Amino acid sequence: MISKKEIKKADISKYSGVSVFGEQRDGRTASVVYELLGKGKELAKKLNESLFCVILGNNLKEQATEMGFYCDKVYLYDNPELASFRIDPYATIISNLAKKIKPSIILLGATPIGRSLAPRVAARLKTGLTADCTSLDIDAEGNLVQTRPAFGGNVMARIICPNSRPQMATVRYKIMRKAEKSSIPGLIIDRVCKFSLDRVKILKSLKMEEGVNIIDADVIVSGGKGLGRSEGFKLIKELADVLGGAVGASRAVVNEGWISHLHQIGLSGRTVRPKLYIACGISGAVQHLAGMKTSDTIAAINKDSSAPIFSLAHYGIVGDLYEVIPKVIEEIRAYDSS
Repeated sequence: MISKKEIKKADISKYSGVSVFGEQRDGRTASVVYELLGKGKELAKKLNESLFCVILGNNLKEQATEMGFYCDKVYLYDNPELASFRIDPYATIISNLAKKIKPSIILLGATPIGRSLAPRVAARLKTGLTADCTSLDIDAEGNLVQTRPAFGGNVMARIICPNSRPQMATVRYKIMRKAEKSSIPGLIIDRVCKFSLDRVKILKSLKMEEGVNIIDADVIVSGGKGLGRSEGFKLIKELADVLGGAVGASRAVVNEGWISHLHQIGLSGRTVRPKLYIACGISGAVQHLAGMKTSDTIAAINKDSSAPIFSLAHYGIVGDLYEVIPKVIEEIRAYDSS
């Protein structure tokens, strides 16, 4: 007699391959996709399986060809009605494809689109989902080990899905290394939507607040409660401007309403990985550090010499930021004009 456990294992053995959702906006591939492909290739190699990428949109033949240099196969769904992200058609197409090709792993970026799409796909496939992962690996049994922060970042939970497939995870951006481009392109499979898309007319698309692009910024200057007041962000922006960077913020000041949540960095905000991160008046709570600790160079300005941020910073200045920052700006401008 075959046990239920053995039946599940037999079903799992039919699944193979790592599939990455190739998120795009206005025809531009999201940067997190390249990170997912980098990690996906590593996982696929450990499993001795193939790496796929799934792209949905309109007029994306060029993007599909480009993606072919990062994986073994690209599944392209090109349709005018898929030009803008729409949750039901996207979820249906991806889940139907997964039922057909049976990947053992599906990875999506922990972006607004990925976070809304992943649970719907998981529900259709009757499988588990781990959100906002910061690390992925394969265990001795061939299961995907999904690591994510829990209890406000005080615990790192390691999660596996041993009895269901595919194993699904959304992954934070600026965490994984980007994929290296191959010299040999993979196979492009141009698929046709075999069902009627719901007839929804998009009247207007609203774009994110202009000037807010902390994810891809090479330099970020962030402000925290040490600013003392919302007007302090004028000084933060001035420093960011002279450095050609973007303005970031801690959760505390966003909660106070001093600045938009679009600037928030940390576990409940965005994860960034700039070349230079300057923390001004930020104590360094673990929740904030989780969102910027992989920055190439970290500098901190704080009156409190015992602030936790200094344990992570490469450079630190103990002092009043309202005295320090104007002097830094003055030095930068003097250097630029010389």
